[in-house]
Amino acid sequence: MSAEHDRRWPCDSCGAELRFAPGQTQMRCDHCGNVQEIPAAAVHDRRTALVEHPLAQGLRNDLPQTAMEEPQTTRCTNCGALVEFEGAKHATACPFCATPLVIGTGTNRQIKPQALIPFQLDERTARDAMGKWLGSLWFAPGGLVEYARKGRTLSGLYMPYWTFDAATQSRYAGQRGTYYYETRNVTVVVDGKRQQRREQVRKTRWRSVSGRVARAFDDVLVMAAQSLPRSYTKGLEPWDLGALVPYRADYLAGFMAEGYTVSLSDGSAHAKEIMAQVIKRDVARDIGGDEQRISAVETNYGAETFKHILLPIWMAAYKYNGKTYRFVVNGQTGKVQGERPYSIWKITFAVLIAALLLGVFAYLGQ
Repeated sequence: MSAEHDRRWPCDSCGAELRFAPGQTQMRCDHCGNVQEIPAAAVHDRRTALVEHPLAQGLRNDLPQTAMEEPQTTRCTNCGALVEFEGAKHATACPFCATPLVIGTGTNRQIKPQALIPFQLDERTARDAMGKWLGSLWFAPGGLVEYARKGRTLSGLYMPYWTFDAATQSRYAGQRGTYYYETRNVTVVVDGKRQQRREQVRKTRWRSVSGRVARAFDDVLVMAAQSLPRSYTKGLEPWDLGALVPYRADYLAGFMAEGYTVSLSDGSAHAKEIMAQVIKRDVARDIGGDEQRISAVETNYGAETFKHILLPIWMAAYKYNGKTYRFVVNGQTGKVQGERPYSIWKITFAVLIAALLLGVFAYLGQ
C-alpha cells in the first residue's frame, strides 16, 4: 500500500481528523472547526496531471511506474463493489447496497487517477435535492420518502471513470433517398356517391453513394465500475470536466473512492461504441437527401489516448420493507437519479378514484 493511501489528516489544533469541505479548497475539523487550506496546484502540475496516456501503452500494461499504484481496497461480499478507504475510517456500510464493510488488507495494482472533480455540494444540500426528487415522484411510498429525508446521511464517494480521445477517419457506403411525387386517380365515396379524385403520392428514389467523414473525439466518458447501472450514471451527466484538478489525496479526506472494475480494454471498447453512434450520425448527414440507408462504415482510429479520473457522487442505499433502494446525486451539479419506488396502495387508490370519476362522468352524460 502506498504511503499516500495510508495518509491521515490530523487537525493541527486539536488532533481530530480533518475532512475535505465540499465547495471549498480547504479541509475542516468537525471537532473544533479549524480549517486547513489545500495548496493550489502549480500550473506545471496541472498540465502534467491532465496529460493523456497513450492508449496502446496502457493496453500493453506498459505505463511507467509513476502512473500506477496499489491502493488498499475492500470488496463488498454482497454486490462486488471495490471500495477504497481514506483517512481514519475503518468501517462503514457499502454505499451501493448498505452491507456492512470493514477495511481489508488486500491491495490491487491499478492505474493511478490523474485528476478529479472535488465535491461542490455538501451532504445536506445533496440530501435536500434527493428529498425533493423523491417527493416529485408519483406513487412513491410516503414512508420511504420520509425515511430517506430523515434517515442516515448520504455517503460521499468518488467514482472511477475513463476518458478517451481519438482522431477518426471513416469510409462509408450507403444510399441517398430523395422524395418525388406522382399524381394518380383514386375512387372515393362522398355522401353515398362514388367520385374520382386526384391525389399526390410520395415515393422515394434511391441512389448509391459513398464517401468519407472525419471527427476528433475529446474526453468520451466511460464509467469504470459496474456497481451502478449505466442508466443511473448516464442520467447524472453532463459533467463539467473543465473543473478537473490534479489528483490530490486531501480531496478524499473523509470520503471513500471506488476502485475501477471495468478494465481499460473494456472501457475503450465501450467508448468506441459511443463514438460509432456519433460517426453514424455524421455519415447520415454526409449522405444527405430526405432519407438515408447506411450499408457499411469502416473507421480507422488514430491518436488514441486516455485518462483515469474520479468524479464526485453522493449515494444512499435504503432498505425499506425488505427491499434496497439506491439513489445517487451528482456531487457537482445536484442532479439526482435512482430506483423509482412505487406504492401499491397509492396506485390502487388512484385506480379506484379514476374508476369512480369515470362512473360519475358517465352518469352525468346520460
